[in-house]
Amino acid sequence: LVVGIILVAINPYKQLPIYGDAIIHAYSGQNMGDMDPHIFAVAEEAYKQMARNNKNQSIIVSGESGAGKTVSARYTMRYFATVSKSSSNVHVEDKVLASNPITEAVGNAKTTRNDNSSRFGKYTEISFDQSYQIIGANMRTYLLEKSRVVFQSENERNYHIFYQLCASAMQPEFKHLKLGKCQENNLIFI
Repeated sequence: LVVGIILVAINPYKQLPIYGDAIIHAYSGQNMGDMDPHIFAVAEEAYKQMARNNKNQSIIVSGESGAGKTVSARYTMRYFATVSKSSSNVHVEDKVLASNPITEAVGNAKTTRNDNSSRFGKYTEISFDQSYQIIGANMRTYLLEKSRVVFQSENERNYHIFYQLCASAMQPEFKHLKLGKCQENNLIFI
C-alpha cells in the first residue's frame, strides 16, 4: 500500500472561479508541486500514475458533513472526462451522479450540524479503455447509519425518504402503502 498526496480542502460555501475548463487545462500534464495545491493536481497525478504504471488508482474524499465531498468528487470526474478527451464527455459527472437525488432521499437526514447530511458512503469506480478514455462508471452506496431508522437524537430526523413518503400518503399510487401522517408514524418534523 502506497499513500500518495494528501490535499486538505476547505468548503468556502460559495462559487469560486477555480474549477473551469481553463483551470483544468492549466493542471493537465503538470507535475505534482509545479502548480498550487488543488483537487485537479490530485486528479492529474492519479491519471498520470494510471497511464504510466497501468495500475488502478484510488482517490479518497473524506470529511465532515457539509465539507464538499460530493462537489470534490464531481470536479475530479469532470477533470478525468476533460483530460481523457472521452467521447462520453457529455458531463460524465452528471451521468454518474444522476442517481444522487434518490440516494440522498434514502441516505440523507437532518442532523444538528446539517439539514441534509449524508449518512452513507459512496464508492465510485470509473473505467478507462486502453487509450485512457472513460468508458463507464459505477457508483455503490453503503448505508452507514442503520440505527437512525429506529432512533434519532434530539433535534435530528430520520432519513428524508420517510417524510417524503408520508407527505405523499394521499397520492393514489401510494394508497396501498397505508401511510399516515408523520406524527402517526412516530416521525416528527422539526
